[in-house]
Amino acid sequence: MTVATMGKHASLPEVGSRYQDARLYPHGVAFMDGQYLPMSEAKISVLDWGFLHSDATYDTVHVWEGRFFRLNLHLDRFFKGMEHLRMKLPYGREEIQQILSNCVALSGHKSSYVEMICTRGGSPTFSRDPREAENRFIAFAVPFGSVANKEQLERGLHVAVSETVRIPPKSVDPTIKNYHWLDLVKGLFDAYDFGAETALITDTNGNIAEGPGFNVFAVKDGKLKTPAFGVLPGITRQTVFDLCKEIGLSAVAEDLGRQELALSDEAFITSTAGGIMPVTRVNGSQIGDGRVGSVTAQLTELYWKKHADPAWSTAVVYP
Repeated sequence: MTVATMGKHASLPEVGSRYQDARLYPHGVAFMDGQYLPMSEAKISVLDWGFLHSDATYDTVHVWEGRFFRLNLHLDRFFKGMEHLRMKLPYGREEIQQILSNCVALSGHKSSYVEMICTRGGSPTFSRDPREAENRFIAFAVPFGSVANKEQLERGLHVAVSETVRIPPKSVDPTIKNYHWLDLVKGLFDAYDFGAETALITDTNGNIAEGPGFNVFAVKDGKLKTPAFGVLPGITRQTVFDLCKEIGLSAVAEDLGRQELALSDEAFITSTAGGIMPVTRVNGSQIGDGRVGSVTAQLTELYWKKHADPAWSTAVVYP
């Protein structure tokens, strides 16, 4: 079932009253090939280089209580990624913002996980020359999900540091969101084998890097530190810096050693999928007193308050 269709250079389809029944799309809505459709019908060709070679970039923003959080920063990073990878789309920034909003509005979800993707696409002649591929845009909105569940948010996550090394930034630029996750997936299995709930992996110098879809912060004597080398500068990570500046806390991006993390007073991870999430155990040992720390709690409370602030968020127009 198709919701609406459009040509590549046509005006965007309207979200009309005909599509107000969110029950039509209980699991979310996707946009691809000029049309909105249920997530179950969103498919790409096996010949798309995004599938064959992980040749794609993407960005993810969330909607909370009917408002996008820091959408402009996510759009900035998405367009930067496309430019870096020499990709082009027939849609401009305002059109993509409207498509994302339409996906959320059609889904009817007030809290959503919203993704925008540009794949290299495929070549009609199956050429191996990426210049001959037609880049493809995909977007979708699904119900909001978090890296940590309710119990983990209350008592803190249990994390293990894997011996797996993050892909060197000279090979794959980590500042451009990508689907090269095999190192992160290996780290996850290492963490599960250890009995932990998620993983951190190291950079090429042996320092802490990041986890699967999240950055990490350590707090010592009221001062915050997050890894700087070989990591994605996450939007939630940036938000922590902005919040710290607002309330007068020190926060820096520098090398973070394993022992430094282990001896921190508090630790937390940051992701669009969950926000600020406490960590209370690393490699089986407790961080600080083993409870969610006061700095983490203060930042978490302020973070969620900002979701209703028009300076930090953008309203979705529901039909």
